[in-house]
Amino acid sequence: MEIKPSACASTFVDKSVVPGDVVVNLSSMSNQTIKLGGGLRQDCDAISVMKAGKLRFSKPNKYWVEGSQKRYVPCVEDTVLGIVVDSRADNFLVDIKGPVLAFLPVLAFEGGTRRNIPKFEVGTLLYVRVVKANPGMNPELSCTDASGKAAEFGCLKDGYMFECSTGLSRMLLASPTCPVLESLGKKLPFEIAVGLNGRVWVNAESPSTVIVVANAIMNSESLSGVQQKIMVEKLLQKLQD
Repeated sequence: MEIKPSACASTFVDKSVVPGDVVVNLSSMSNQTIKLGGGLRQDCDAISVMKAGKLRFSKPNKYWVEGSQKRYVPCVEDTVLGIVVDSRADNFLVDIKGPVLAFLPVLAFEGGTRRNIPKFEVGTLLYVRVVKANPGMNPELSCTDASGKAAEFGCLKDGYMFECSTGLSRMLLASPTCPVLESLGKKLPFEIAVGLNGRVWVNAESPSTVIVVANAIMNSESLSGVQQKIMVEKLLQKLQD
């Protein structure tokens, strides 16, 4: 159930928090459920902060702490960009920028059977979903959505992949569309896949378009919405010159 605006967590949303801050008191809430993302933990009736950053909220009921660290801590339902580093009989080992390698079962694909196991070379870039992320264990991945459909998941061919902070990744995935992607999308045709683990893939027919989009994204993290739009306009002017 969605937390009402009067819940104490709402006073912290989009504000800076530090380890030890209590953002939700469960004892003051009745018949309400919340989903905890990275940077938060439950201590009895208190939801407290584990890392410095900004408290974020997405409907209907998810809270997390958004930081700009390079290191990624896997959470269930995160969509990430992974790089295949090895293949085994039952799974692929995938680097998702986490503390340990993740594994992708060979059957974790739409319609996956032993007869149609995909073959990925080392270095293959995949867009995947985290389905298990327990402390002390290797995270488990899937190339399907919750209903078992491939959706947008799978191998990302061609294009250019670059790394960024996890905070920038979340900004790019925010709703409504962040200004830098909105401005680029109005002027340039391109494909993009953003992983919450601080990896971004961009593809376009023109290499110059890929370069402009990648540069605009990497330059946008510390800029306001208005500044992002101005920066994109300047980059597009250079592209036309």
